[in-house]
Amino acid sequence: MPYSKTDTDETKTAKVYGKNIDMSPKHSREICNTIKGMKIERAIDLLESTTKLETPIPFRRYYKKIGHKKGLSKWFAGRYPVKASKNIIKLLKEVESNAEYKGLNTTKLRIIHASAYKGRVIPAFMPRAFGRASPKNHELTNVEIIVEER
Repeated sequence: MPYSKTDTDETKTAKVYGKNIDMSPKHSREICNTIKGMKIERAIDLLESTTKLETPIPFRRYYKKIGHKKGLSKWFAGRYPVKASKNIIKLLKEVESNAEYKGLNTTKLRIIHASAYKGRVIPAFMPRAFGRASPKNHELTNVEIIVEER
């Protein structure tokens, strides 16, 4: 699979690539920017508390008309993207098991690369009045995560 980061040491890294996942590309992008640089346990704890609506994810690019959230340091706008958090938790557990299979120490894994971008678009149409129709496309998301033993 084509990863966007290619200059990694294969003996110390583990990868996972989620293709065409049914979640918001914008939410998954903000989550990936938040968890980049964290250890896997810390990232899973953060996303699990986000699914329980306890800890917000800061929205740094897509923050128009988003309310301020209490508990965000250095930023004001945030949300609780539950569906995207659950899907990224699955990917983090998969990359952890990939690292364990390669013989890496899973307590020392740090996320060095996490990116999300638009995947396939499923076209659909919504019927409207007077025999017309409007497009209602469904966007899927591709996510890639690379962890390194440090």
